[in-house]
Amino acid sequence: MRSYYAAALLLFLAAPGLAQAPPAAQLHDELRRMRDEILAAIDKGDVEGVLVHLHRNVIFTPMNAEVCRGPEQVRAYFDKMMKGPGRIVDRVHFDLKVDALTDFYGDTGIAYGSSDDRYKLKSGMDFAIHTRWTCSLVRENGRWLITSFQSTANVFDNPILDAAAKRRGWFLAGIAAIMGLILGVLLARRRRA
Repeated sequence: MRSYYAAALLLFLAAPGLAQAPPAAQLHDELRRMRDEILAAIDKGDVEGVLVHLHRNVIFTPMNAEVCRGPEQVRAYFDKMMKGPGRIVDRVHFDLKVDALTDFYGDTGIAYGSSDDRYKLKSGMDFAIHTRWTCSLVRENGRWLITSFQSTANVFDNPILDAAAKRRGWFLAGIAAIMGLILGVLLARRRRA
């Protein structure tokens, strides 16, 4: 009988905490709003609009395999890549899609999916690339924060490799044309002599 009262007391004490946990549908809606805010900020080049959604201990690994720890390093990465005369990227657009609803583990969530990205580089190169991403999140003080994000592309089949192969092809064709011209001139001189 004593164990019955102890179990009832524990259930009574735990009930308020259980009642405060938002339903999964609400949590997914919160995550969708956060995703939309981040994508809108990226489209506008608003780094601060991205940083407000990052945990203080975030680990961010973009496609170039740099590792940024914390919001300040993420800001420095975006500034290096997209601001000032030494920038590499002029514009970027991400069309982020999730493969499945976020898996929740208490106040932690794990999401993954794909993105069709569009890059306009300072060099003039403009390309689309399909990427895969994973993201972990934590819910603190009633809001979601990204604790890690990693994005990658297929290293064996992507538009950057295609562009490099085309440049190499044009370079080799140019060398072959020059060698053919030189060989033709040498053969013509030899026939005259």
